[in-house]
Amino acid sequence: MTEAAIHPPLKGIELAQTCARYAADKKAADITILDVRGLSPITDFFVLCTATSRPHLRAIRDEVAAELKNAHHTPARVVDGSFESHWLILDFTDVVVHVFTDEKRGFYSLEDLWNDAPRIPFPATDPAP
Repeated sequence: MTEAAIHPPLKGIELAQTCARYAADKKAADITILDVRGLSPITDFFVLCTATSRPHLRAIRDEVAAELKNAHHTPARVVDGSFESHWLILDFTDVVVHVFTDEKRGFYSLEDLWNDAPRIPFPATDPAP
């Protein structure tokens, strides 16, 4: 765990921004948060990010999953995808994190599919507990 303090569980936009920050900590590229509330029956926010390789996919996935579980008591409900698919998913109910390689992100083009979803900025540091 990279932080000494344990924070309360997160929900909604704070959870999405925190997932994005942990992905950024592992040098994920092109991080985008989409607000899909009212557009998707599955979740409220998507966090999309790009990895440069299979080991990088794993590092981003592991960082986000571990930090949310350990520091925020928010374990992923589902972790899915394979390294061979070049697309990993972490489902935190309110937030679904998508970690792609550049090629697969372009192929699936979720930003285009959800082009009517507002983009949400994320802070460089954790939200206050």
